[in-house]
Amino acid sequence: MTSLLATLALCDAVARRVVSFAAMLIRPVRPEECEALGLLTVRAYRQLAGDLPLGDYEQVLSNVAARLVDCDILVAVNDDDVLMGGVTYVPGPHTSMSEFDDEGAAGVRHLAVDPSQQGSGAGRALIDAVIAHARVERRARLRLHSTQPMVVARAMYERLGFVRAEQFDLFFSGAPYSEHEPLHLISYVLDLETT
Repeated sequence: MTSLLATLALCDAVARRVVSFAAMLIRPVRPEECEALGLLTVRAYRQLAGDLPLGDYEQVLSNVAARLVDCDILVAVNDDDVLMGGVTYVPGPHTSMSEFDDEGAAGVRHLAVDPSQQGSGAGRALIDAVIAHARVERRARLRLHSTQPMVVARAMYERLGFVRAEQFDLFFSGAPYSEHEPLHLISYVLDLETT
């Protein structure tokens, strides 16, 4: 947690510079915000799915408190301390949220911006904070998965230097998906040693 707080002190200036028209702060989620962040995350992901239910995955998205056990969760808040979005930083391959076994990597999960705040720069500020945190933690790589509907997020990742890593793509066939129409999780990696 000490390195996370040091990282966030550095990222605060970055977040304010990235979003000059709307002041925001990136900070760790507070326990009393877990439920609200879970609901925000479900809303954001449902919007990407055409407002359709997400099956059992909604339970995963909404259970922010469970992710706090072995991951760091950052939030973007506005000047009134209202949640704008959040992201889960996975510190390595041995957590409940790890989707990789790469000892040199950290991961990104559940980036979500409230639909009413999309376009505010909150997503970019959260990813910048995660990248900075991974650098402070001396991780060699940052890994994440995205999906086809996440067009804006994927474009942002690519602008930041993330590259496709097709060999790590995953296919999810649990409800509401199926073996015939699985959800394609598109893998990206950012090499922190060369960028």
